[in-house]
Amino acid sequence: MRILLARHGETPWNAEGRYQGQIDIPLSPTGESQATALGTRLRNVEITRAVASPLSRARHTAELALGEARKPMLTTDIDLQEIAHGEWEGLLASEINDKDPARLRAWREQPETVLMPGGESLQQVLDRSWPGLARATEGLGTGDTLLVVAHDAVNRVILCRILGLPLSKLWSFRQAPTTLNLLEGPDVDNLEVVRLNDCAHHTPFFGEAVHRAL
Repeated sequence: MRILLARHGETPWNAEGRYQGQIDIPLSPTGESQATALGTRLRNVEITRAVASPLSRARHTAELALGEARKPMLTTDIDLQEIAHGEWEGLLASEINDKDPARLRAWREQPETVLMPGGESLQQVLDRSWPGLARATEGLGTGDTLLVVAHDAVNRVILCRILGLPLSKLWSFRQAPTTLNLLEGPDVDNLEVVRLNDCAHHTPFFGEAVHRAL
């Protein structure tokens, strides 16, 4: 079984550095271009099943990545939606720093300890997103390929679990817009990371695929 775990394309709030969480912000023109480039890359890849977060930035990324012919296979799972940032949603880091500096510092230095004010912790995100991933893989065989399009924090906690990393290491790797992570294994509990943060479809090898939120 192969899993292509992707992040959604850029949104206007990503570009501005706003914490968007579960507010349903659509893709920007740049994000649509990134998702279209992902679709070009995946055009000849046989995809058995496709599941996305229901938030429009992830769902639309998945639709563009699949293309018109394969778009009807797409389903959504609410457990794959982004971390709820609560009172931080819509704010810039500088604005959060003005009102909640200690928690923002902890989020950057000890993210596993933070419960978003009115939102979620990383452990809560893992506790819902991992079962969502498991549901998406049900019934898939050795030669099947699953496309999952989710979000930065969701992808990071899933990858931490697969890599055996504590959630304190959340920031030790990147998840660029429309990045691809290739996972392979016989079942969801025995996956290996084959590719991590691969965004060659829109960013040069030594380029910087910027994301400014989280």
